[in-house]
Amino acid sequence: MSAHERVKLAQELHDGIAQDLVGLSYFIDSLVAQINTPDEIRSDLRALRFSVTESIERVRREIFQLRAIPIKTDDIHGGDQLYELSRVFNELIRNIDEHSQASEISLMIADNGIGGACIKDGHDGLRGVSERIKDLDGSMSIDSTETGTCIYIKIPRSDT
Repeated sequence: MSAHERVKLAQELHDGIAQDLVGLSYFIDSLVAQINTPDEIRSDLRALRFSVTESIERVRREIFQLRAIPIKTDDIHGGDQLYELSRVFNELIRNIDEHSQASEISLMIADNGIGGACIKDGHDGLRGVSERIKDLDGSMSIDSTETGTCIYIKIPRSDT
């Protein structure tokens, strides 16, 4: 799929399904807020709202993934290339800081490896990343399957 097609699909998801889910969540909130809604139904509506919110987040991640610029790592075997790649990320983050006026920063990095990435005892790499993200009041999730790993990071942008 071309980059243009990916962006177009992301726009369609955002303007279609994502907006429909947000509208549904508002409608559920209005039903919960009604005085005459029985407690049992109110409880069911809250559970439904939670599910809708999770669906919204999944769609947002898919949109983010579609809009992401894939970087092929076939030729990245260390040294200079990894250094240059880290410089690219530093510059992108510096641009966010200086120009974007954003309230949050999201990062998604994915690979097509064998999966298995998780935070586990005795392995400090991802644990350290997770702790740093928490120190920044951010969140991190890991989706890892036998076809690869995708890590999502979201942090609020500080005004300092």
